[in-house]
Formats: sequence, structure tokens, C-alpha cells
Amino acid sequence: MFAAERRQLILEMVRANGAVSLRELARVVQTSEVTVRRDVRALEAEGLLDRRHGGAVLPGGFTRESGFPQKSLSATAEKTAIADLAAGLVEEGEAIVVGAGTTTQELARRLARVPGLTVVTNSLLVAQALAHANRVEVVMTGGTLRGSNYALVGSGAEQSLQGLRVSRAFLSGSGLTAERGLSTSNMLSASVDRALVQAAAEVVVLADHTKLGTDTMFQTVPTDVITRLVTDEPPPSDERAATELQALADQGVQVAVAGTLAPAGGAEAVKAGPPPRRDVPLPGQRRNVPGGAPQLRGAAALTEPVPGERERERARVADLRRR
Repeated sequence: MFAAERRQLILEMVRANGAVSLRELARVVQTSEVTVRRDVRALEAEGLLDRRHGGAVLPGGFTRESGFPQKSLSATAEKTAIADLAAGLVEEGEAIVVGAGTTTQELARRLARVPGLTVVTNSLLVAQALAHANRVEVVMTGGTLRGSNYALVGSGAEQSLQGLRVSRAFLSGSGLTAERGLSTSNMLSASVDRALVQAAAEVVVLADHTKLGTDTMFQTVPTDVITRLVTDEPPPSDERAATELQALADQGVQVAVAGTLAPAGGAEAVKAGPPPRRDVPLPGQRRNVPGGAPQLRGAAALTEPVPGERERERARVADLRRR
């Protein structure tokens, strides 16, 4: 493929999706990330797109929201690995909220095996994934259907969440930065996500590396409210995403990293067995190495409960069920 053809295809992908990672661009145009990065620089010089952490976005500073078909095909292996890791945080008998998104949809498919679980959601896709799970109770919010992401939004959805209290909220979004936290491109979706956060004692964000460093219009969860981030390992060439990940850890966000690999045949897949993960403790629990940056602890620390936390969560779940 000639350079002009590659750049035209790259431009079409960015216009269709709003934001595309260098890895995805390289896969589609069948060339190296080094070549794609050079093409992106050339297109940026012409004012046709903007470079961002490990990818390219529409010009103007903020990415627009992609439609569901584009989202469902983006970073599929990463989303699968993230969902596998996040599902390990959920215990039998819990009550949780799960927001809208393709990554949370992947999580819901794994939650179908957790007995005694209560899931509150505004997502039709999450509800559908759990529809045939006999041991999981699904509670849907009210609201107006937003067709682009199959989610219920508006005042009806927000009012139905008033007075609700659950142990955890699992949310995704369009972008995540250490400066602003989680954000999305739609005002109605952002408002409902904030209501979901208010209902939870702990907030877990699910975001693949392509969203790290991406900033969108409406803030949903400030960084200091995010308890945990479950993400995938940024590629070695994506230094900006790695920097953003460390910045989030420095601000006290507990980080867990799921691993993916490329099997024979070229397609990405989740590693067999438990994925490797890294985490940083909550504020007040950070470990430092003399003269160095905060260190990521071992995998077991992700699921180690804060003293008394499990008893408090069970009490909250019991209270929710009585009401």
C-alpha cells in the first residue's frame, strides 16, 4: 500500500471512530506502528487529525463518541482480559451496579456464574448478558433508551437510583486521565454514571490502554473517587499511556493490569490461566522504594480486603435486600 493510500485509510478510520490506537491502525493498514506513527504525524501537520497517547483522534482536542458497532470491534482481546480480571473482584451474594459499555458487557457475561448476585444496571446489553443467569437478580433503572449504546438515560434513570446503596460500581467511559478522571462524550450518559457512582461504596473503572490519556467532554468520575482501575498492558511503544498509568497510581488509584498475547495465526487472545496483574494500594497504604517511584505490588494485593471491609459490605448487602 502506498503512503497516500495508507494515510487516506487512517483518516477514514479516525473520522469513523473518533479515536483509534496506533496498534489498531497498524493492524488494518498491515504495516508497523513506526510507519503508522510517521503517517499520523504527517496528517497532524496538515491539520486533519490530532495525535494522542498511542493513537490519533479527531482534531479539536476532544474525541467524539463512537457508535456501538465500532466500539464492539475495538480492542476486543484487551476487553476480554480486563473483564476476566475484574470478575475476580465480585463475591457471592454481593449487590453491585454495572454501567453501560462494551467492556462492562464482557464483565456481565462472566458475572452470570456468581451465585446470589444482585446487579443494578441501566444497560440493556448488561441485562441481556445476565438474562438467563438463574442465580443472579437483575434490577434495571428506568429512563429513556439511548440507542447508540443501548443504555437508559435521563431523569427517570437517575431518580430510580436515589436511595440505593451497593458495594461496588463497575464503570467504563470514553477516556481516562490522571487530571480529570473518567469522562464520556455524552451529557446524559455522564449524568447517569455520576448517579451510579453515588450509589456505590467503591468505584472500579474498566478501561483499556487506548483510553488512557484520552480526554472527552463530560467528566463522570474524578480521579480521587476512583478506587481501582482494571486495564491492560500498554504496548512498549505507547510511552504516553504508560506515563498516564503511573500518574493515576501516584494519585492513589489501585491499578490492576491484565495481560494479552498474540497466538499462532496473528489474532489476539487472553493468556491462559490467571492474567498477570499489578496494583497500587489505596491512599495511606502506598509502598515506596528509597529514591524511586511508588512500586506496583504483587497480584494477591488486589483482592486483599481492607480490615473490616468484607463485614461492612455484607451488612450493606443484607440491608439492601431487606429494603
